[in-house]
Amino acid sequence: MKLKFLFSLLVAGALTASAQGYKDGVEYFKADQLSNAKTLLERNLGTATAPEDKALAYYYLGAINVHEKDFTAARKNFEQGLAANPNSALNKVGLGELALMQGEQKVAEGYFDEAKKINKKDAEVLTAIGRAYFNTDPVKYAKEIEKYDQQAFKANKNEPSIFVLRGDREAANKEWGDAAANYENAILYSKGLPEAYVKYANAYFNVNPDFAIAKLQELLQENPTSALGQRELAEKYYQNDQWAMAAKAYGDYIKNPNHFEEDEIRYTVLLYYGQHYDESLEIANRLLAKNPDNMQLLRIAFLDKAALKDYPAAEVAAEKLFALKNAKADFSSLDYSTYAEVLQELGKDSLAIGAYEKAIEINPEKGDLYKALSSAYSGAKNYDKALEVFQSFIDRGDYVTNDLVTLASRYQNVAATSEEGSEKKMNAINKAIETISQVAEKVPDNPIPVRNKARMMLVKYDNKPSQEMVDTYMQVVELLDKDPENKTKRADMYNEAYSQIASFYISEKDIPNAKVYYEKVYELDPTNQALRDYIDNKLK
Repeated sequence: MKLKFLFSLLVAGALTASAQGYKDGVEYFKADQLSNAKTLLERNLGTATAPEDKALAYYYLGAINVHEKDFTAARKNFEQGLAANPNSALNKVGLGELALMQGEQKVAEGYFDEAKKINKKDAEVLTAIGRAYFNTDPVKYAKEIEKYDQQAFKANKNEPSIFVLRGDREAANKEWGDAAANYENAILYSKGLPEAYVKYANAYFNVNPDFAIAKLQELLQENPTSALGQRELAEKYYQNDQWAMAAKAYGDYIKNPNHFEEDEIRYTVLLYYGQHYDESLEIANRLLAKNPDNMQLLRIAFLDKAALKDYPAAEVAAEKLFALKNAKADFSSLDYSTYAEVLQELGKDSLAIGAYEKAIEINPEKGDLYKALSSAYSGAKNYDKALEVFQSFIDRGDYVTNDLVTLASRYQNVAATSEEGSEKKMNAINKAIETISQVAEKVPDNPIPVRNKARMMLVKYDNKPSQEMVDTYMQVVELLDKDPENKTKRADMYNEAYSQIASFYISEKDIPNAKVYYEKVYELDPTNQALRDYIDNKLK
């Protein structure tokens, strides 16, 4: 998380990556990511200028239409492919698959025969025919699939698409080991074939994520400009909770022109969680200029501004986020709790209360939210409610010793603001003392809870020093004296204890003892001339 991610769109990298053109869409199609494939094919159709390339691009667009059951669009694309290149066997296969999908097996076989005449004994075409049967109904056409598998293997036993289809057939039956073995064969016969690596990684990821990631790294060594390979590596890092590596991989990937806007959004999230708020905000702002109502971008911009401590800007960003229509159900506990923190930083504790309550409504199991809500009530000077909420947190049982310190202070605040002599005041201060005593028992060598207890004695007796208070401060001094360095490290605690003890003796008109303790205060600060004069002139 602490690694520095450098994000810059390098011109040289972009020029290199753009050479893939529509081929990135083909890779996505073969990796079964049809929506992404369609986006890239349509985006880059113009890069397919040679008749063969244009025909291929139309074939894959048509194949996507078949999967979408948009048969009219599929036929149009296959026919456009044939218009670009009448000898495109794959577009004939596409028309055959379309016929199969529509229940016209004889018509389909006619198209397949035409494809085989164009490319005689072409293993890739034969495999494509087998895949058409597989896509239509792998059970009904099991014999046809096997027949074309054997014909393709006989034509060229090293054709990688044969093994990809075999792997897909095994994967469909959840035979992941056999599927991976076939994908491995496809890789063996065609180094850098993206779909084989990606499918191999997907087959292995749940079993051995590190091995799957290593396979994708191998792909990028063979085919460094593959947008599919770059994206899949970044995704696998992300899925494996390797967020620093995911951020770096996404940073490399989005230099590729054939990336998707949602990937840039994911990148901003990773940068945020990697504490690279400036970079994350820069990208979020750029994307928001084009898409100002994107909820994830508004969220990240808000969170970035909060993390950068630009609280006025964060408040404005939060208001834009929460103003989105029909998005209420999608707001997270983090959204509301961060907004509450921003409001507290701006001194708007009363407004923060409502935000914390919404955060708790979404995530009632998160104990820290109750503590934060209590703090907001306290900041708004609603001490009764601050105590009530914090006590409910303690009652949940998941607390640490320091939380008892806070609970004691909540009781103390209620006592300090209650009517003098009231039962409420006495009950609250007694609970405060009882609670801080529990803390002192848990950390018997720590003077701080004992000091806090002594302070509560002042509240108990209406800010008048008492013998009980003196006895408690004497315990503080005893604990401090165990470490000679405390005379320097905790001089302020010594000062407080001696001063309060001295004030008690003044109230009791015991001047000799008062003088003893004021002298101890002076020893801590021999430059305090006012105290020296007081001791010499008033305590005679």
